[in-house]
Amino acid sequence: MALSAIEGDIVRGRWTDPDAGKSNFGDYANTWFRERDYAATTRGRNGGVLRLHILPTLGALALAEIDTPPVRRWRAELLEAGIGEPTVVKAYQILRAILNTAVDDGLIQRNPCRIKGAGITKTAERPVLTVEEVFAVAAAIEGRYRVMVLLAAFTGLRFGELAALQRRDIDLQGRYVRVRRAQAEPQKGKAEIKAPKSAAGIRTVSFPASLVPELTEHLRIFGESGRTGVLFVGPRGGRLRRNNFHGVWMAALKAAGIKGVHFHDLRHTGNTLAATGGATTRELMSRMGHSTVRAAMIYQHLVGGRDEEIADHVDRQIKEARKPGRSEKPKKPKID
Repeated sequence: MALSAIEGDIVRGRWTDPDAGKSNFGDYANTWFRERDYAATTRGRNGGVLRLHILPTLGALALAEIDTPPVRRWRAELLEAGIGEPTVVKAYQILRAILNTAVDDGLIQRNPCRIKGAGITKTAERPVLTVEEVFAVAAAIEGRYRVMVLLAAFTGLRFGELAALQRRDIDLQGRYVRVRRAQAEPQKGKAEIKAPKSAAGIRTVSFPASLVPELTEHLRIFGESGRTGVLFVGPRGGRLRRNNFHGVWMAALKAAGIKGVHFHDLRHTGNTLAATGGATTRELMSRMGHSTVRAAMIYQHLVGGRDEEIADHVDRQIKEARKPGRSEKPKKPKID
């Protein structure tokens, strides 16, 4: 009977060698991690999560010993220990990815990471600046970063994309910026310039005509010379990085009387402005440099209040159609 069941599983492609699950999870996880094609920043972050929050508890177990109850206990213990929820979510996502590969490799039959919602980060909604607030921060920040603030807010470019911009990426006549590379900043080691994370990150983004004079002046005064000269340099003339820009940013916020805003919120502001302007999901994806609709739909949802604006637009058409002297009889289409 048992032999028949095994033969049936083999025929259906469901049989797993019971000895395969005896492989040590820690060894398998470390091999899995080395084989990932991570960007330097992601490798540093995910490696720390694996080393600090996954392997200490699960590393000594065999793959087959990691079932849903142990995973549930492991996750609960991390939260009880005061580990931040975003870190616990990231740890769960990494564990789930490792065990998905173990399923694909035929080492276990199914992934035990089956806790509903455990892999979803519940982030608080970030602030959206008004156009007036954007210009207040731009006016308060050091002159060499004024245009950087405006580009972040009105094109939605990321910090790393802005830090990697060169003169040749700006077309003042066409009013667009080409995003072809981004700066990655690993926790350890030097910053590096590389291609964006995905093909969608390579894009061309238009900017408002109002920024043309601003960009022209910035290039004349602050931009490095030559086609490959960078647009934005660090406070001491070196490479612009998040750690040397942070103090400049915080000082500008204080001077502008604005609290609780991260530089990345300028991207959030730009994407919201684009959605408010009627950008479609596909158009938002293109401007944001995303290959999936999930992030774009967030901004579509944020401007859901435009439903009232849409109704007002329809109302204006109704009023126009019912003006005194206008016939309510529909015009017959002309037939050639």
